[in-house]
Amino acid sequence: MTGLEEIQALVAKGIRPPMMELLDIDLVHAERGHVVFSAAPSREVYNFMGIAHGGYAATLLDSACGIAAFSASEMPVNCVTLELKVAYHAALTEHTGTVRAIGTIVSMGKRVAYTEAKILDQNDKLYASATSTLLLTPRN
Repeated sequence: MTGLEEIQALVAKGIRPPMMELLDIDLVHAERGHVVFSAAPSREVYNFMGIAHGGYAATLLDSACGIAAFSASEMPVNCVTLELKVAYHAALTEHTGTVRAIGTIVSMGKRVAYTEAKILDQNDKLYASATSTLLLTPRN
């Protein structure tokens, strides 16, 4: 089974990883090397300043980067984040509405993948972007 086939099987069964359940994040599109997550920031992810914590955006971006790499793998592998560089462009709040975290492959080798992701609202306003380096390891 390829990574994409495994993703499609989990989505078809309605299975979300615990982190996705906790933050109410859905995988809404997956093709080889390209994925889209959907989420709506709520007050539950706010920091002391009354906006979504940067870790919320980083989680969306890290998920999009990692699953983009996984979707391009020929067999199920672990995509371990070695580096995630996040740039924040605008604050997310409960008033932002549903956002998309779009992840794509930049390049992929046998052991390392380079990906990028961005968070956009319904009007394509950019809230955060990231680049990621991932180690691809066999799944035991």
